[in-house]
Amino acid sequence: MEIIKLSEPKKENKITDIKAAVRNENRVNIFINGEFSFSLDISQLIDYKLKIGESLSEEKIAEIKRASTFGKVYARTLEWVLTRPRSIKETQDYLKLKIYKNKIEDFTDEDINEIIKKLVNKKYLDDEKFAEYYVENKNIKKGISDKKLKYELRKKGINDEIIKRTLEKSERNPEEEIKKIILKKGNKYSPEKLFNYIVRQGFSYELAKKEVEEFFKT
Repeated sequence: MEIIKLSEPKKENKITDIKAAVRNENRVNIFINGEFSFSLDISQLIDYKLKIGESLSEEKIAEIKRASTFGKVYARTLEWVLTRPRSIKETQDYLKLKIYKNKIEDFTDEDINEIIKKLVNKKYLDDEKFAEYYVENKNIKKGISDKKLKYELRKKGINDEIIKRTLEKSERNPEEEIKKIILKKGNKYSPEKLFNYIVRQGFSYELAKKEVEEFFKT
């Protein structure tokens, strides 16, 4: 007589509780079968329309957990972006480093691009505004050349068209920037060393020579 083995009934994944997160008032913790399963931000909870007593398939839980990870990474990135203006490339690099350091699994380039897109659409990321902020605040007391600003902005991922517009709008001028450098370094260097230093910072030969000669005449 053939013995028929009955398969065990599938375990039901029922939401047994939804609690506000202790450390973040914008997130909630979801408990399945009495145990913590994942957390979501409030908007995600509304999108998924989750409620106590609802049963979820394993596939649905996996999908929501991915959304949970995305929400956490997005929230941390938003906090970082809001500390000061950031460029798009800076933010992409920040995300890649965070994902690597925290060993966040299954977080793809598409997920990174989606976060960048959301931040751009909400105007939290704007390369033009970042460039304006950078030019007006970089070495404001020490002095910096347009050449060095261009180099640094390109490293931040800012394109040449934005750089050109930003520098044209800026009220900085090379004479004043050199004077700032001379004020800091003038009493420490000989005329020749000061001149060489200023030229290495990206200022023109003629202008550096003129400003250094004027300083040492006084």
